[in-house]
Amino acid sequence: MAKVKAKTKVKATAKAKASAKAKAVAKVKAPVKAKTAVKAKGKVKKVALAYSGGLDTSVIIPWLKENYDGCEVIAVCADIGQGDELSVVHDKALASGASKVFIADLTEEFLTEYVWPTLKAGAVYEGKYLLGTSFARPVIAKKLVEIAKKEKCDAIAHGATGKGNDQVRFELSVKALAPQMKIITPWREWELRSREDEIAYAKKHKIPIATENKTYSMDRNIWHLSHEGSDLEDPWNAPKNDMFLVTKAPEKVNDKAEVIEIEFKEGVPVGVNGKKLRSAKKLLMLLNEIGTKHGIGITDICENRLVGMKSRGVYENPGGAILFYAHRELEYLTLDRATLHYKELVAQRYAELVYDGMWFSQLREALDAFVDSTQQTVTGTVRLKLYRGNIISAGSKSEYSLYNQEFVTFEEDEVYNQADGTGFVNLFGLPIKVRALMQEKTGLLK
Repeated sequence: MAKVKAKTKVKATAKAKASAKAKAVAKVKAPVKAKTAVKAKGKVKKVALAYSGGLDTSVIIPWLKENYDGCEVIAVCADIGQGDELSVVHDKALASGASKVFIADLTEEFLTEYVWPTLKAGAVYEGKYLLGTSFARPVIAKKLVEIAKKEKCDAIAHGATGKGNDQVRFELSVKALAPQMKIITPWREWELRSREDEIAYAKKHKIPIATENKTYSMDRNIWHLSHEGSDLEDPWNAPKNDMFLVTKAPEKVNDKAEVIEIEFKEGVPVGVNGKKLRSAKKLLMLLNEIGTKHGIGITDICENRLVGMKSRGVYENPGGAILFYAHRELEYLTLDRATLHYKELVAQRYAELVYDGMWFSQLREALDAFVDSTQQTVTGTVRLKLYRGNIISAGSKSEYSLYNQEFVTFEEDEVYNQADGTGFVNLFGLPIKVRALMQEKTGLLK
């Protein structure tokens, strides 16, 4: 009888039933708070969380366990070259309540499978942004899905906010790789609305966090470091020189130029200063080091976010800036006019797809096929001069060069008949001439 009483605390009278029904209806109609909204989504036993070790994801671990019926949380951290940030991640995740912690070294894969294809495409978002955060998300999501499947998780969670682009990048990648997987986005569900709220929650649950107030919101990997927020929220404010952590302000570097050479094979960088480097990681680290000495790679842009607002960001890309410039120089030498110009259109669309989180889309894969075709002859060496934040062309060569001195020389030649120009100009200009004749006849030509 004890069990029956525990289950039936409300007496089974008609009046009580009616009252309970009315309350149930009222609950449905009333505004749903974050905590009740979570429980309404169904039971979750095990969640794979994209974990960085920062405040957001540290708080998310206990929040998931508290709001999803004590579910097990597996922390997945991707090493994509962010450096010292990973030194305390493992123990911190366990102390926050994770049952397991996976730290995956994805740096080489990140560069060869995501960065190099984007470099070959020449994809730069809105003419400035080298997509450092954008193409990092799909490689993280891919590993997250892989571990989630292996550990038999029934949900995946991430710490991206409802205001930014990363929520889209993470979730579209998961949808592409695990279409049946449940996705949990705490920032769209919980009642925490500020950093102060998160710190208070962490203290209440005895979660180890760093409480120092960072000036900027930053995202770092081997390709770039981004800065947002604080004084940068006013586009009139110039970036402060002491903000830069990867490269240096141009006025603070040596007043001496350096000439470097970069070798490419089919659009992919393979060597620096005559030395072949099989590791993409080592190659980029070397170029980051060289670029930093000369204040290379500072980008300041008010970009158009996918979610509809403009966001001001300052990015540090010393090695990336050098590679994009060098790759473009080699294409000037090896691609014909029509291909080069059409590829510029492709590059813009490719950049939008990467920025918008559409890495695993059919269109991006199709554009890769076009890009790879164009890169078959983008093999050679580019020489650059680096000086106080500037990248200056200093020569390029390729066995596939379409530059032919015999044809373009200002000296006497035996291969080009200048008289051919008469017929060419007449035919090329015929539509313009025909239109002008019509305008003259109708009085439209003034």
